Amino acid sequence: MSNRFAAIVAMTAAFATVLFIMPGTVASQAPAGAAQAYTPPRAPNGQPDLQGIWQVVNSAASDIEDHSPSLGTPGGYGVVEGGRIPYLPAALAQKKQNFEKRATADPETNCYLPGVPRVTYTPFPFQILQFPDVVTIVYEYLGITRSIFLTGKHPDPDVIDFWMGDSRGHFEGNTLVVDVGNLNDQTWFDRAGNFHSDALHVTERYTRTGPDHISYEATIEDPKVFSRPWKMSMPLYRRQERNLRLLEYECHAYMEEEAGKGNLKLPWSRLEREGVPGK
Repeated sequence: MSNRFAAIVAMTAAFATVLFIMPGTVASQAPAGAAQAYTPPRAPNGQPDLQGIWQVVNSAASDIEDHSPSLGTPGGYGVVEGGRIPYLPAALAQKKQNFEKRATADPETNCYLPGVPRVTYTPFPFQILQFPDVVTIVYEYLGITRSIFLTGKHPDPDVIDFWMGDSRGHFEGNTLVVDVGNLNDQTWFDRAGNFHSDALHVTERYTRTGPDHISYEATIEDPKVFSRPWKMSMPLYRRQERNLRLLEYECHAYMEEEAGKGNLKLPWSRLEREGVPGK
């Protein structure tokens, strides 16, 4: 019995040594998927195919920076590269005030449109559709339909701005790059009070990294609020349920229903064409 045990030990040690020293072995290589860039399928028009129903799985909707758990809010890792948002001193003071008043000051609590990039990481799925001259994203939240035009330029920002901005895109290899301008200053980045001004400019990048994953990046520029440009990034996951489709989440209707029961007071007197309160 002792001779048999000694033989097994010797064989195991020899096998481990071979794995350690031989090139091309499991012990010396990263996973194959990490070493090879993914080549996405093509849509009928030849563009990299980004179509499908996708959703973020993280806690960025609560806070895009690292945060501890609190009542009703799960803890989570931040999505801001470098860890912290580079606020100017006065803007950081405003962010702290926003946080203290977040229960009522967050535009989301009044069903306002979330803006870009926040709409991407709300806890709701969205569907990407592709056409020759436009990429359309339909969001379950509020039924928002966003058009990313592949031609043309932004309107004059001094004349017109939008809660969701104006999106103009183009493809760089397998990546959809979206230039988002004409944004107003009424949205936040999350429920923690991270905010911006009307000088916000966002550049998004959507890259398929596998059959069921998209790498999403958003570069943020706003010289009125931040000392430099900064970036957030996160994966988007393809929803896998059979016969899946987007449902409805009509926040305004739910608030009006509760107001009718006397449970709350509406924060608006009328809704404008963008589905946001009129002044």
